[in-house]
Amino acid sequence: MTRRDLLELKRRLKKEDCTFTRMTGCYVGGNKQKVVTFAESFLNLPDEEFFKYLEIAKKALSGTLGNNQLQLFFPTEEEGAGGKQQFFMGLNKSGLKDQGLLDRFYDLVIEHYDYVGNFLILLFHDAYDVMDKTSDRRSLDESSEVYEYFICAICPVTLSKPGLGYIEEENKIGLRLRDWVVAPPENGFVFPAFSERSADVHSISYYTKNAKDPRPAFMKDCLGVAAKRTTTQQKKAFENVVKKAVMGTEHEDDTEAIYLALQENLCDKVEENESSGKDPAPVEIGKDTFARIMEECEIDEYLAPRLAEAYQEEFGEEPPTADAILDTKTLAKNQPKKIQQELQGQVNDLKETLSKVKAANPEAFDSISENDSDGSLDAAAASGLPEASAALAMEPVQPLSEHALLCDIFLRVRPQRAQSVRTEVIDGKNCIIIPVEEGDDIDINGLKTLP
Repeated sequence: MTRRDLLELKRRLKKEDCTFTRMTGCYVGGNKQKVVTFAESFLNLPDEEFFKYLEIAKKALSGTLGNNQLQLFFPTEEEGAGGKQQFFMGLNKSGLKDQGLLDRFYDLVIEHYDYVGNFLILLFHDAYDVMDKTSDRRSLDESSEVYEYFICAICPVTLSKPGLGYIEEENKIGLRLRDWVVAPPENGFVFPAFSERSADVHSISYYTKNAKDPRPAFMKDCLGVAAKRTTTQQKKAFENVVKKAVMGTEHEDDTEAIYLALQENLCDKVEENESSGKDPAPVEIGKDTFARIMEECEIDEYLAPRLAEAYQEEFGEEPPTADAILDTKTLAKNQPKKIQQELQGQVNDLKETLSKVKAANPEAFDSISENDSDGSLDAAAASGLPEASAALAMEPVQPLSEHALLCDIFLRVRPQRAQSVRTEVIDGKNCIIIPVEEGDDIDINGLKTLP
């Protein structure tokens, strides 16, 4: 299942394209009792209700793939007679018209959905005539499959906030009645999953609003599929792997630096993979790959085995992909600090260079320092100028006067060269003659000129 598959389904949920054949629902009270069940021909709903329900169905198809949207697979035992997969196939084939199957489904959700409060279970049935596409994704007027599926959305139902309002019957402002309002879904799924533009009866597309707690018990006990962690959970698990390995060692104070080094390496791998070709497969970070990453990050030989053991314990059964454990937010947050550290390193290098210059020629350096009243040396070092520019910056430069700024021609030469400047009349025109030597650094209006 890809993001493109989900978007293809979601784009159809518009007034002019929607082909939902039926919608059913069950409103569940706070003590787990069925308050009301209902069934509707979806396309015959009033516009106000039509669009509200359509928004709920869209929400069950929203979110980031791998985080809010998970493709979950049925284990072998659930695909046999009496298994959850067979039950969902029967429910789908009935077009949500078999009340016995619907009641059984509602009971299943009510039993296993751990929620304090009222909620609404909604089911939408659809039959999508999937048009074939060319290799460049242009649609053809031919269809090789009718994708029949249903969407389930589980929505909290909460009381509206108390407040004042106009009471028409009494013609006054007073405390308005509080209503039970259906909120966007917290969880949901699509069966069968739409994978590579075709029905995949071996899996469902599961939606969770809360990526930190996708309800793994509900996945397993109610839906019968193998639970999977979201990328949010995997990122947190990877961070805990580093903390666990480093804790109690001499590297404990370097936990953040080690974590960031590993993250930067993962980022490089993701970028290399994305640039390798069109729609490349995600990079799986197994035991051996993680060992190479630690080697590239120059992890201490004492710490590396501890990290490898903690990683294998956490991810050994199901290695994550690089995308799943790449913490882009932490890397972005650290970027200003990284730039500052790099600049500080350049400043330190410049200071070291200046120290060497001073040691080699202390008298010349002291003479320059006496004229450095405006702090040009410090400014040169702090600005990260290369060594050559730093040497030029050591020459004291006075700011331009107002008069100089108003001149048509303004020249500035080193004091020791000023005596060689003279004027001459050439071809009847007054000219300024400035002798130059090989190697002179000449700058005219900001442009470097060779002698």
